[in-house]
Amino acid sequence: MARAQWNSQVGFIFAAVGSAIGLGNIWRFSYLAYEHGGGAFLIPYFTALLTAGIPLLILEYSIGHERVGSAPLAYRKIGRRWEWLGWWSVIFVMFGIELYYSVIIAWCLNFFTLSFNLAWGNDPNQFFFQEFLRVSDSPGEFGEIRTPILYSLIVIWLANWFIVYRGVQKGIELANKIMMPLLLVLTLILVFWSLQLEGASHGISVYLTPDFSKLTQPEVWIDAYSQIFFTLSLGFGIMIAYASYLPDKTDITRNAMIIAFINSGYSLLTGFGVFAVLGFMAQSEGKEIADVVNESIGLAFVAYPKAISLMPGGNLFGAVFFLCLTVAGLSSAVSIIEAFVSAMIDKFSLNRRLLVTFVSALGFIGGTVFTSQAGLLWLDIIDHFITHYGLILVGILECIVIGWIFHLPTLRRHINAISSFKVGAGWSFLIRLFVPFMLSVILLGDLIDEFRQPYGNYGWTALILIGRDWLLLTLILALAVSSRPWKNKPQQARQSGQRAD
Repeated sequence: MARAQWNSQVGFIFAAVGSAIGLGNIWRFSYLAYEHGGGAFLIPYFTALLTAGIPLLILEYSIGHERVGSAPLAYRKIGRRWEWLGWWSVIFVMFGIELYYSVIIAWCLNFFTLSFNLAWGNDPNQFFFQEFLRVSDSPGEFGEIRTPILYSLIVIWLANWFIVYRGVQKGIELANKIMMPLLLVLTLILVFWSLQLEGASHGISVYLTPDFSKLTQPEVWIDAYSQIFFTLSLGFGIMIAYASYLPDKTDITRNAMIIAFINSGYSLLTGFGVFAVLGFMAQSEGKEIADVVNESIGLAFVAYPKAISLMPGGNLFGAVFFLCLTVAGLSSAVSIIEAFVSAMIDKFSLNRRLLVTFVSALGFIGGTVFTSQAGLLWLDIIDHFITHYGLILVGILECIVIGWIFHLPTLRRHINAISSFKVGAGWSFLIRLFVPFMLSVILLGDLIDEFRQPYGNYGWTALILIGRDWLLLTLILALAVSSRPWKNKPQQARQSGQRAD
């Protein structure tokens, strides 16, 4: 079976940027910048980008391109005993992150329609948690399925299915060529509109004013590295699969730098819009920025709707904002599905269209748990365990397997033979020692915090049965799938060098 390829380098860049840019670029980066020294946060942020983000992106692109395969196939070509690692990442991302991420996109779609008549009323906090989600008191109290969210989830999964069903060129590449320019236009509209609001300049000042004293705090640097790792979709298996669709001659290092800087530039751009709106809100209510800023979900579904209700033409602004979130989320969601679909096709030579249909139906069914009244609580626990433990462990093992077990100079020769920017011993040092060290520090810090106090004040039973066991179940599935024989014997690497087992 001939391997699919991107129609153009531009198509690949749009798709990779679409995967990297997601909801976290819009709400998490801005909050971290505010919390960790404003403009001063850019120092650890770009340090993390240069010493971990770009080196790891080059690593994932090169291994997918040189080994010509999805994450499981690429690791299988490195050594039979490492195939499970590729499967673990694509399985817990597909049947973990994708399930709840699609539900968050469904919320965005709901709020897009609610924006036209500002249906959240005067108290968006009460509306979101008590009326829209109707959050239960504990993860064990499922309550009812929230039908408005369920209906929107159907729409999101139909969109996911339609895009991935059409394949690499006519589906993912074409969709991202439409969605990425649309996302940029919507974002620019929001930012310029926000900058015209009264109080916007105060918000921008708070966003950018550097507090260099914050840089002495270790957690500032740890959060910078965490943000870079997650925002570039590292450890997801996505970038490995996407790189495997590139032609023989492709500039890996240039593409990695372009995609990394576009992603970070987008985060910086949206920060202006976010804090301009928060500045307007603070002035309108006679409060300080600290009293109106919210972290994560609260920023998008509580703080922003409140600001939207206060501004002239707020209903249209709200519609553009939530459409922007929906597009950003959808471009990331389809990349997760493709990483899993690519792996299944590589191993079992399955029919793409039947497989995508089955996976989409299964994803929708699995996601319904997050549409229940306990959905937000399940989402919070599973997201914590997957992003703080699963992805970090995959990142550490990725560096160990490729940096120490695989013959890294083979990969460097491959990169340098086709790339304009050459990598040398410094890149090898980052992959072998520095990046796994930083990821280990993040992992250790999370474990220490976990044992000091259970995450989110949930009970240990809920954390173990929902969070830990979700990860363990996906690990068992990964080991089971990796033990199955390949329908087609994996081919050798694209370049001569270390061969597959």
